[in-house]
Amino acid sequence: MRALIVYCHPREDSFTAAVRNTVTARLAAAGAEFRLLDLYARGFDPVMDAAEHGAYLDAPANRAPVAADVEALLWADTLIFIYPTWWYGLPAMLKGWLDRVLLPDVAFLMPGPGQQGIRPGLTRITRLGVFTTCGASRWLTWFIGAPGKRTLMRGVALICAPHPRRTFAAHYLMDASTAASRARHLARVGRKMDRLIAARPGARPRRDAPPAPETP
Repeated sequence: MRALIVYCHPREDSFTAAVRNTVTARLAAAGAEFRLLDLYARGFDPVMDAAEHGAYLDAPANRAPVAADVEALLWADTLIFIYPTWWYGLPAMLKGWLDRVLLPDVAFLMPGPGQQGIRPGLTRITRLGVFTTCGASRWLTWFIGAPGKRTLMRGVALICAPHPRRTFAAHYLMDASTAASRARHLARVGRKMDRLIAARPGARPRRDAPPAPETP
């Protein structure tokens, strides 16, 4: 197992950092290889400028501005995102990472002769984990449509291997959290990680219930 963790939070004293530590501890205990991309610590630039956009379809030259991140993505067979949900979606830093790194001929294949739609490029990714916190309630997040969760759990999953093993955990009402609720959530993250690690690559996941955010 080779897990790439894309971690996005500006503060090291955040609860999101505690989630990250739980995830990395579970991977280490299982003897899994993993790499951590700490976007804020690295000063990752989420902005795609005009020159980069103009070369977007020029593969493989389009990889040059984000070569290290692309190399890490191509190395991995497991992709894990850890971030806070802001305005129901992904932080701008993380959205910019998706924009700049999930490139044509890296994450997906552009339409070609006889092909009208894009095709998956991350077919070596067989496991996908998403761990987040939400200031909103579970119900309100569902009402808005949970755009951050859908981008990763559906959008990114569609360009991975067929039927990737997926796991998701969110601590809702984060601003009203307690020490007890945070401890319960970290335990839940640990259990989710244990199942993700133990999952047989390529195994078809159980069919999900009707779409709604999971309870903490």
